[in-house]
Formats: sequence, C-alpha cells, structure tokens
Amino acid sequence: MPTLLGAQGDDPHLGLPEVVAPIKDSKTKARIALGQALFFDKRLSNDGTVSCASCHQPERAFSDGKALAQGSGGRIGTRNTPSVINAVFNTSQFWDGRRPSLETQAPDPFFNAREHGLDPGALLKKLRGDPDYVKAFRAAFQVTSDALRVEHVGEAIASFERTLIAGNSPFDRYYFKGDKSSLSVSAERGLNLFLGSAQCASCHTIGKTDALFTDNQFHSLGIGLHQIVQRLPALTTRLVQAREQGANLGQAVLSDEDLAQLGRFAVTLNPIDIGKFRTPSLRNVALTAPYMHDGSVASLEEAVELEIYYRGAQLGRPLILTPALSR
Repeated sequence: MPTLLGAQGDDPHLGLPEVVAPIKDSKTKARIALGQALFFDKRLSNDGTVSCASCHQPERAFSDGKALAQGSGGRIGTRNTPSVINAVFNTSQFWDGRRPSLETQAPDPFFNAREHGLDPGALLKKLRGDPDYVKAFRAAFQVTSDALRVEHVGEAIASFERTLIAGNSPFDRYYFKGDKSSLSVSAERGLNLFLGSAQCASCHTIGKTDALFTDNQFHSLGIGLHQIVQRLPALTTRLVQAREQGANLGQAVLSDEDLAQLGRFAVTLNPIDIGKFRTPSLRNVALTAPYMHDGSVASLEEAVELEIYYRGAQLGRPLILTPALSR
C-alpha cells in the first residue's frame, strides 16, 4: 500500500471524518487488493501505457504534476488531474461534479478516448482473459468470468481509493490535539489569516472535529472564461443540444477545451453555474501543482493571490492583507 504524504503517526484519520462505506462495498481485503491491482495496471488501456496511477501518482499525492492530464497515445485532456487522497469525502466527483460517487467515477477514465481509450467490451475482455483477475473477482465479488461487469470494476477501485486517507498532519496535531509545537511561527500566522481576514476557510472549510479543507461546493474564479466569453451563447446552446441527444458528458468536456470551461453548467444546465468548479481540498496542496481545473496556475503563491483577488471581488471590496496583519 502506498505511503500517503501528510499522514503521520498511528492515527491517519486525525482531523478527518469517519469513513462510511456503502453497503455494497464490504471493504474486504480481497476487494481492496483487487482495486489496487486495477489502479496500477497499464495493460488496461488501449496501448498498454496508461493506468489510473499514471495520472494519480502516489509520490505526487496522487496527482501528476502536469497542467492537463495525458492519456494513451500521448493524448492531452482538458482538465488538471485532481488528487484522489481523501476523495472518499467528496460529495461529488470530477471538477464539475458529474459523478456522485467513487463507484460511478472510477470506470469513466477507462472509456474516455483521451484517457485509457477502451470501451466496456474491450476492458472486460482483458479482465476475463487474465486468470489472476478472474480469480480475484471471484474472491472479491463471488462472480464468474461471464458475470463480471463494469460495475464490479468500479466497486473494486473505489474500495482501494477509500483507503487513501491522509490526516494527522502538523495542522491536525496543532488544531485538534493542541500541540502548539506542530506549526512554525509563520505557519501559525498563516493559519490566523486563513481563518480570519483572508477568509480562505469560507470555502476551504475547517470544522470543530475535522477539516476537509473543502466545502464540496462549486465556485468561479473566472479562470478560463476569457477564452470563451464572446462565444458563450453558441457554446451553451451546443452543449444543451448535445445533452438532449444523449451525448456522453465526460467525452464532451474532455474532448473540447471550450466546453470544458463551462464547468458545473455542463451538469446542471443552469446559467448560474457557468465557469464554476468544485472546491479542491488543500490536503497535500504543496505537492499537487499546477493548480485550478485547467492547470493554468503554476505556483501555490500565485494561486493564493488569485483566490484573494476574487474573494475581494465577491465582497465588493479588496481584502487588505498588509505586512502588519501578518506579524
């Protein structure tokens, strides 16, 4: 099992809510082991070069360090790879929240042309043709090779991803255990700003007993909208028509850079959601650059400045964070 950066000591759940698994997911060792094998298997792509871990790399806090995800054949997507650490606590999956759970999210990359590039039949053929996988699915789900379905793949990978928990950081020990030695003086000043005048915690939330550093809601920083603002009517109409015709939403947003910038609107078709994206957690954020849904922000410092600017825009006044407030 990969070592999760930021999870220290004998209680990796410190600062995190309790993990509650769905009834269908018994979290047996067999399902977790199977999910881990699937997650790291490059054979499960159309050219044998891409696995889930190609984009969700353990050493990078399960991100990839690239602006945009790269799939089989070197194909480039339209979204930055989010970390899957603590993804079990997300109330929706993907930047636009188009999937409600890990189980429904996990199979999608296999069938996207810019990711693994398979179709359901090809994926199942690969799995059914491997005696080790046939045995593993039988142990995990009590199914024969012929009864193996894509849903089993999603449940197995979700079982593994539910183990990717990272709490017990210096922040958690400082905030929830009262260990004042866990944070440096500058980090403590930063936390005071984070909770106070910078208003970061209004979206990157910290609760009384846990801290997910996300409100699991959708917000707009205006990123990416500049490239489509003159064509919004045409783009929104095209997306609505595609949805009415039953187009695959994931295929649409990962194959068209302009449609990808519409954000949550692609799911809700509500104009108020144009350009809104899910608030990412800040767990291990120092390891997951570049930032934002399109990977257009290179550094954490730039991301913080951008967030503060738009926070002021939302309030109708600039946030004044002078050196005096930081001392």
